[in-house]
Amino acid sequence: MAIQRHAKRAGKLYIRIFPDQPFTKKPLETRMGTGKGAVEGWRAQILPGRILYEMEGVEESVAREAFRLAGHKLPVATRFVMRSQQL
Repeated sequence: MAIQRHAKRAGKLYIRIFPDQPFTKKPLETRMGTGKGAVEGWRAQILPGRILYEMEGVEESVAREAFRLAGHKLPVATRFVMRSQQL
């Protein structure tokens, strides 16, 4: 992945999404009816505001650039969010 490659495997990367919804598809040129099609693959529904990845153990500038590079490869609009240091 672009994130790990840019961070040079430093720090820890957490993937916060998991494809847990199956989607089905019927074969081409089949008649209507006869039930639902076979499972074609798995997907994850991503709603606005969902955190996709977390990273720790690297500097902010490295993490920001890594997520910028990865964001160009995703089909959704992304932004960088940082946890505040104050309690």
